[in-house]
Amino acid sequence: MTGREKGPSQASQLVSLAQEGYDLVMSEDGRPYGVRRHGPNVVLPLRGKAGMRSWLARQYTEASGGQVPSQAALADAMTVLEGMAAATDPVPVHLRVAGGPEQVVLDLGTADGRCVSVSPEGWAVQERSPVLFRRSGAMSPMPTPQPDGNGLALLHDLLNMDDTAFHQLVAWLIAAWIPHIPHPVLTFKGEQGTGKSKTAQMVINLVDPSAATKRSQPRDVKTWATQAFNSWALCLDNISTIQPWLSDTLCKAVTGDGIVDRALYTDDDVVVLTFRRVLAMTTIDAGALAGDLAERLMMLDLQVILEERRRTEEALDIAFDAARPAILASLFDLLAAVLRELPHVHLERMPRMADFARVLATVDRVQGWSTLPDYLAAAQTVAVEALEADPFAAAVVTFIETHGPYNGSVTQLLDLLPPPETHTPKWPKTPAHAGALLRRFAPALRAAGIAFEEGRDNGRNRGRVVKLTPAETARKSLSAPSAPSATPAERQKHADSDDETAVRTLSVRCPQPPSADSADSTADSESKSLSAPAHAADQQKRQLADSADGADSDSHPISGLHLRCAVCGKPVDPALTAAGHLTHPQCL
Repeated sequence: MTGREKGPSQASQLVSLAQEGYDLVMSEDGRPYGVRRHGPNVVLPLRGKAGMRSWLARQYTEASGGQVPSQAALADAMTVLEGMAAATDPVPVHLRVAGGPEQVVLDLGTADGRCVSVSPEGWAVQERSPVLFRRSGAMSPMPTPQPDGNGLALLHDLLNMDDTAFHQLVAWLIAAWIPHIPHPVLTFKGEQGTGKSKTAQMVINLVDPSAATKRSQPRDVKTWATQAFNSWALCLDNISTIQPWLSDTLCKAVTGDGIVDRALYTDDDVVVLTFRRVLAMTTIDAGALAGDLAERLMMLDLQVILEERRRTEEALDIAFDAARPAILASLFDLLAAVLRELPHVHLERMPRMADFARVLATVDRVQGWSTLPDYLAAAQTVAVEALEADPFAAAVVTFIETHGPYNGSVTQLLDLLPPPETHTPKWPKTPAHAGALLRRFAPALRAAGIAFEEGRDNGRNRGRVVKLTPAETARKSLSAPSAPSATPAERQKHADSDDETAVRTLSVRCPQPPSADSADSTADSESKSLSAPAHAADQQKRQLADSADGADSDSHPISGLHLRCAVCGKPVDPALTAAGHLTHPQCL
C-alpha cells in the first residue's frame, strides 16, 4: 500500500456522467430509458449495446483523455442506472406518433428531435417534442413538410387508382396519424402489373418512412411482434395465403396486441411488447384473407397500368421524393380540419371499426367526398368474397339460398351439406369444428344477408342448435298476420327495422329442415331473444298465438319454449303458460 487514496471506480464515474447529462425514466411497459437534458425529447434505451451504453463509453473516453472503460464497469453502471430509473413513476413513451382527439404529434425522426404538432387550429414544426419518443433501427427521417396547396393532386398523379379509391386512401392516411383508434388493414388488390407493391411502398413512406417498407410474411409470432414493436406502420407484400395464427395476430394488431417473453439471460424476468399498428398488404387473391381478418380490411382494387402510362421505379422515386414535402403539408392541413370537425360528427349506425368510420365521415364532411359509404359497400363485398373462398361457408350459403331457413343441430346441418368433391383441410370433420366456423363467419354471413343465431336445446340432451335465416325471410316473419297483438304501427316499425334487429325478434315458427326431428329443432337462442324486457307481454302473446297456428301449418312451433313473466322476467312454468297464464301468481 502506498497510502494514497484510490479514486472513484470506472463504474462510479460512468454513473456520475449519466446523472449529469441525462434524466432517467421508466416507460409504461417497464423499459428503462435516459433522456438528454436540454436536448431532443428522444429516449435512449439503457438495455442493450446501443443507446446509453454507447454514449457513456464515448463520454468517458473523451473525459479521461482516451482511456476506454471496461465492459464490466459499463455493465455495473447500467445496472445502477436501471435501478434509478425503476424508482421513478412510469411515463408514456411513443413511437413515431402520439396524441389524441385534440392534438397529434408526429416525430420527424431527425437527429435534432424536431416534430410536427397538429391541432384543430392547424399544424406547425416544433424544434422539441412535447412528448417522449423512442427510435428504432427500422425508422427513417421524414422530410420537413412545405405548404404547396397542391399536395393531394401530386399524390394522385403518382398512384394508379380512380377517384373513389384515392379518396378512401387519403382518408386512411389521415386516420393513420390518429393513434388512439383502430385502423383497418389497407389492402391493395390487383393482378400483376397494377403497381401494388410500389403504391404500398409510397403510402407507408408517407406515414412511417423506413428502409424496409415492405416485409415478407413473418415465420412466427415472436418475429412478428419484434417487427411490429419497432415500426408504427408496416406492409406485408405479395400475400398469397395467410396461416391462421398470422390472421389472428394481424386482427389483434389492428385493435391492440401484446406479447410477453422471457428476458434474455434471466430465469424468471419477462419483457413485454405491446402495440397497436397501422398495417398494409398487397395481394392478388382476396380469398387468401378470409376469416376474421376480412372484417378489418379496407380493400382497394388497382387496374392494370397501360404501357403508355407506365413509368420506371427510378422516375417514380424521384417524383415522390420531390413531391413528398408538399403531400405531407396537404395531409396535415386535412388532418387539422378533421380534428376540428371530429367532435361534431356522430354516426346514426355504428359499423365495425366504428372509430375509423367516424373519421371517414368527418373527411367526407370536410372534403365533400363519399368515403364512408364506399368503404362500407366494399367491406360487404369483401365479406362475401371471404365466404366464397371457404368451402364450408360457401356450402352453407348455397344451402340456405336453396332450402330457406334452417333451425336445428350443427350435426344435422353438417349431414345435410354436400361434402366437397375433393379433399380439403378447411372442411370441418366434427360438429364442434363446424360450429366454430359458423361463429367465425357469423358477421360475414350477416353481411351476405343470412342471420345467424346460436343456443342450446331445451330438451333433455341440451345439445347446441343454430338458426340460419335469410334476411328477407326475417322481414316477412315480422310482418306476418300471425302476430295478432301487434298494432299496425308496430308491424310497420318492425318492417322498417334493419336486418340485425329483425333477427333478434324473429317469430317462434320456422320451417322444419328436411331430415331434422323435432327434438333437435329447439332453439335456446329463440327463448333468449323473445324474452327481452321490452314489450314482454305482447311478445308472449305472439309466441302462444304462433305456437297454436303452428299445429295446423307446415311449420312447427319450437318445443320446450320457456316464456318469461311480464313482471319479474323469470321463466314461467310451461303448465301455467299452457293454461293461458303469462305471469307468476305471486307477481299479480
